[in-house]
Amino acid sequence: MLDFKKIELADREWVEPLLKAADLDSCTYSFGNMYIWQDVYYTRLARVNDYGVVKTGIENDRIYYFFPFGHGDIKPVLEAMMEDAKENGSNFVLAGILPQQQAVLEALWPDRFRFVEVRDDWDYIYSLDKLITLSGKKLHGKRNHIARFKDGDDWSYEEMTMENIDECWGMNINWCQVNGCGSDPSLAKEACAVRNAFVNFSVLGLEGGVLRKGGRVVAFTVGEPLNSNTFVTHIEKAFGDVQGAYPMINQQFAMQIKAKHPEMMFVNREEDTGDEGLRRAKLSYGPEKMAERNIARLKA
Repeated sequence: MLDFKKIELADREWVEPLLKAADLDSCTYSFGNMYIWQDVYYTRLARVNDYGVVKTGIENDRIYYFFPFGHGDIKPVLEAMMEDAKENGSNFVLAGILPQQQAVLEALWPDRFRFVEVRDDWDYIYSLDKLITLSGKKLHGKRNHIARFKDGDDWSYEEMTMENIDECWGMNINWCQVNGCGSDPSLAKEACAVRNAFVNFSVLGLEGGVLRKGGRVVAFTVGEPLNSNTFVTHIEKAFGDVQGAYPMINQQFAMQIKAKHPEMMFVNREEDTGDEGLRRAKLSYGPEKMAERNIARLKA
């Protein structure tokens, strides 16, 4: 049985080099994402050889593993994970499987896994430059919304710091009141993740942006470098009644990423979870590609 444990901030020291070695473009493979959502999804972490192994759903019997990240011979790591599932009386299920990971499983164990497409979990990945310029006819509406936001010249954008993060949390509380977090379990869980990100903002190495209108925080966003050429946005909040706030925070943060990380070419804005409105919004920006995260189930 593998020695799974709750993810601690100190684990970042050994996890991030293994994530860097894997260099994957799925939002699953970022330490910040694992840490801030671990209490929501009952996520636990183990190290096997030169690989990190993540298991979720431990406390609600909906157990999934993620494909291990790191370097070296992966077969004994996957075999140890299969044995862990067997010893715990659960099926061996890998979630968030990318196409190249599926190819590894098929090469190691032909016809032993059943693969299931999960479109709701696919990550949207965009050209960083296009998020900044919003060029082209299809993004004309985004440019118009931003122009309306800039009317009156009473707006400002700033990097998120420990000096303004409390204002962002206050904005998030107001956002939750407006959007009914108290009656929507998924939004309540998201609020917990936001709080976790804010409390541990600096030690997690997170970066963020803050948008103001008339001095008031109307939008914020948080993310981190994901791999050698991709930045991932974990959180983005804006008041829906402030025209242009969402496209404006998106564009301004993209400009910040470009300035701080000139090596970055893409932005992963994560999945749509099957929400039709969110899917339309993400598709409207014209993703450059998708991180196709699916499920692999070991056949009996």
